[in-house]
Amino acid sequence: MTDASPSLVKLAGRLRRLREEHWDDVRLTQAALASALADGESLSSATVSSWENQNSPKAPPPDRLRAYARFFATRRSVDEGKPHLVPLDSFSEEENAARHELEDELLALRDGAITSPTPTAKVVAARRSWRFADSGPVNIVCAQLPPEQSGSLIDPSDPNFTELQSFADLDSLVELYGHVRRENPDMDVFFKASTKVVPDDLSGHVVLLGGIAYNEITEVLSQMTVLPVRQVSDPTVRSGEIFVADIEGKEQKFLPKWRNKEDQTNLREDVGLLARTPNPLNSNRTLTICNGVHSRGVLGAVRTLTDARLRESNERFLAQNFKDSPTFAILMRVTVIEGQTMTPDFNTPGCILYRWPEDPDA
Repeated sequence: MTDASPSLVKLAGRLRRLREEHWDDVRLTQAALASALADGESLSSATVSSWENQNSPKAPPPDRLRAYARFFATRRSVDEGKPHLVPLDSFSEEENAARHELEDELLALRDGAITSPTPTAKVVAARRSWRFADSGPVNIVCAQLPPEQSGSLIDPSDPNFTELQSFADLDSLVELYGHVRRENPDMDVFFKASTKVVPDDLSGHVVLLGGIAYNEITEVLSQMTVLPVRQVSDPTVRSGEIFVADIEGKEQKFLPKWRNKEDQTNLREDVGLLARTPNPLNSNRTLTICNGVHSRGVLGAVRTLTDARLRESNERFLAQNFKDSPTFAILMRVTVIEGQTMTPDFNTPGCILYRWPEDPDA
């Protein structure tokens, strides 16, 4: 008899069957599978055994379950020499479909094990907010800094010309672009400065990085949505635009906090916005807004769903509170410590300043 979660016991059995029965003519040892899943890192056969042990199973990390799905989604994992992980960019459409299906199954079992302390608790699988099931594309639209803030390297005549030097929120762009590409290896993912956007760029999945100060597209598309959160100028904050929301008939302001309040230096806490809605220019695709009063808020909003240590729990929060709703908005505290932006944890009391809708079924 085991005290382990039924979902975790089921996951352990599923992992063992994958190894022993997935291919009729192939029987993998735990050592061979560990070597393949490690992909150059450290993973022992004892660890694989602990994941398969139905008497006292251990929960594999999400990234290891993604590796399982990647391995067992294609016969090429064992047909091309020593068992190994096949590069994702070589996957066919059928192989990717099989990978996504198995990945969803394994992660749902793990989420059930982590979130269900008793057999009667409801299993809520984490969302995968940055993975899209259609053909895309994804276009990340960034603000472009004015010349006086960009430096000399934005001049094409300069031998060291660097186009990205003129982009605002570069930290957020690099963080998000890599994650979206990883989640959608077969999809076109682009990024552009708002001043270079053409109409076709706005008909796919659109991600808006940054606020309205340097990005007119953020302002225009935000006005076309039903989101109750707005970004406006406020005389009390000289370095960015604040967020306001109508709550119970009254406008509420959400302001950053400073260590030095008088001269507004040394930002202690920014405000970030993560919002998603159907694209108002193509309802078959999504519009996602990652915004902040300052760039720290933008980065915090981005990292809620990209940070390897927190994205799973934050995705579960979205699944639990918004279910399958295609539209939601979260205003959050973004803490800054020693100049570093901390990733917001949606499950920490006080992190979320405002969320909408309160009841997705209403």
